[in-house]
Amino acid sequence: MSAIRSTSDAAAVREALSILGLHGATDAAALKAAFRAAVKAARPDQAGGDAERFRRVIAAYRLIQAHAPARPSLAAPAERPTPRPVLGLSPMQALAGARVELRLGARTVRVAVPAGLRTGEHLRLRGGATDGSDLYLAVLIRPEDGLSVMGDDLFMSWPTPSRLLDEGGRVEIETHAGARSAWITPEMAAPARVRFKDMGLPARGPHPAGHLFVTLTPSSEAPSAAEDMLVRFTRAWAPERLAA
Repeated sequence: MSAIRSTSDAAAVREALSILGLHGATDAAALKAAFRAAVKAARPDQAGGDAERFRRVIAAYRLIQAHAPARPSLAAPAERPTPRPVLGLSPMQALAGARVELRLGARTVRVAVPAGLRTGEHLRLRGGATDGSDLYLAVLIRPEDGLSVMGDDLFMSWPTPSRLLDEGGRVEIETHAGARSAWITPEMAAPARVRFKDMGLPARGPHPAGHLFVTLTPSSEAPSAAEDMLVRFTRAWAPERLAA
């Protein structure tokens, strides 16, 4: 019976870590940073937030804390190691990769970030430590510009006319990869949400490509289809292009 309970607990902890966007064991500082980023992104009073996801994040964090004594990586070590510097990324930097500047004590270094890093992973900076050894940077993807990341997936919200949510129809959504359309029906449970497959973080190592989840928020000020088409036409045919 105890072995069954232990296996079940381990599976629950792994699932809770995944909800916080973590993969595998991590230390208490990285866990707290991941929780703060995840709970901020899920807050229902913020753009892209969701009450159910907010509750799941808090429950996951509490479960991990409850099992901390059984997880050596979360237990306080006899000698507290020097905390690893955190490499903070925006969702767009995690999507496409980037070159970022990082302050390390009195030094500023430029780091080449490959696409597809996840929160909780570590990026090795060859010879980056003060003694010339390799330095491992803990990755943390923070919400920015209406986008947030949990695990492999991206989350955002999109203002949608209330009439369209009530009656159903086609909605045009501006995503990080350009305009995408989706059909919604009046039977969709609130909050209405659509999924765009493989538009989350790109596949990397053992991680599959994530998805993009868009929460449709009711708005009386959302542009009509004709207004949206005019905006996109104006953007495409800028004066410089017309003069070419």
